[in-house]
Amino acid sequence: MKLKNNNFTLDSTDIKILELLREDARKTYTDIGKLLGIAHSTVYDRIKRMEHYGIIKKYTALVDLEKVGAKTVTAIMTIYTDPKESEKVAEKLCEFPQVLEVYTSLSEELQIIAKVMAESQENLHEFIATTVAPLPGVLRIRTSIVTKKFKETQPLIVNDPKKLTLVSNKQQNEVRKSEK
Repeated sequence: MKLKNNNFTLDSTDIKILELLREDARKTYTDIGKLLGIAHSTVYDRIKRMEHYGIIKKYTALVDLEKVGAKTVTAIMTIYTDPKESEKVAEKLCEFPQVLEVYTSLSEELQIIAKVMAESQENLHEFIATTVAPLPGVLRIRTSIVTKKFKETQPLIVNDPKKLTLVSNKQQNEVRKSEK
């Protein structure tokens, strides 16, 4: 990871480390080092640096809810909002544990797209009717219940380090301070 033109740029080794951690976050520094042909201390240093600057946000386990017997309903909500209230609505949605993902989209109308999970259709209906619909700025809601999941994954990391830059004024200032 380097600071270049006031942007963080990951080199091919950083990207390979991230891809290996995405496959299995339990891989040891030694395992990763062997796979990449580098010292485990190099892997350790690079991972710690990426954690420090927020490139690696957290480590987690993906649980197959069906295999553990959890009965859930997943839905994609499209929420049409008053443009003045859109950001507030999106931020408020992020606070609810039922809401897994929140995105905004500028198309013909300003929309918020949210992936929601509930224990049943009744719980989903109640959440939408009593929690989402009354939010200031919500004009209307369109809900699509997911009936079958074909693929669910994290995006691939771009292999071109020039395309993978993470900019943050706070992070840039931290790097500048550490370089002095």
